[in-house]
Amino acid sequence: MDTYAYELDGKLYINLTNRCSNDCSFCVRNGKDSYFGNKLWLSKEPSSEEVLAQIPQMDYDEVVFCGFGEPTFRLKEIVEIGTELKKRGYLVRLDTNGQGNLINGRDITEGLAKAVDKVNVSLNECSAERYFDVCRPVFGEDAYPELISFAKKCKERGLYVTFSVVDVIGEEAVKKCKKIAEEAGIPLRVREYIKES
Repeated sequence: MDTYAYELDGKLYINLTNRCSNDCSFCVRNGKDSYFGNKLWLSKEPSSEEVLAQIPQMDYDEVVFCGFGEPTFRLKEIVEIGTELKKRGYLVRLDTNGQGNLINGRDITEGLAKAVDKVNVSLNECSAERYFDVCRPVFGEDAYPELISFAKKCKERGLYVTFSVVDVIGEEAVKKCKKIAEEAGIPLRVREYIKES
């Protein structure tokens, strides 16, 4: 049976797709189909109803759209599931590569603002060129300025937005990312690289 919802550190994570617009060199799914014992590679993409059926009636710190793929490929399901979860009183977060507007060919932030409370955008690098080298986005070097623009638009919609980077990019790159985040008025979270999952 496919895993559409899984628990980790007091949070519930929702896994909607295998599809991603990046092919990051450091991605946890490289050569793996599971994450901390949760088999996340999907045989098919679930409907909103199938996902909601797997969500236990429990208290969680947060419910997070974050699986093996980029959640914004499934925008309709994010909006449907997120809206229902907010009705149930959950705090809802989206973890994204920030390319949702490129993926969907339009500004999706208005719909997201109805379905999620927080958005974490993976900044990952300190320039478009370095981002392209490490994350290998299908949208080329356009992906990097777009993900920054996406984060700003989410903030303008009243969502709590953070950028994140993984510490493996090096101290100098992290400093430059901090400057980019400060200029956008968005906090930066530096995450430790997870080797074993």
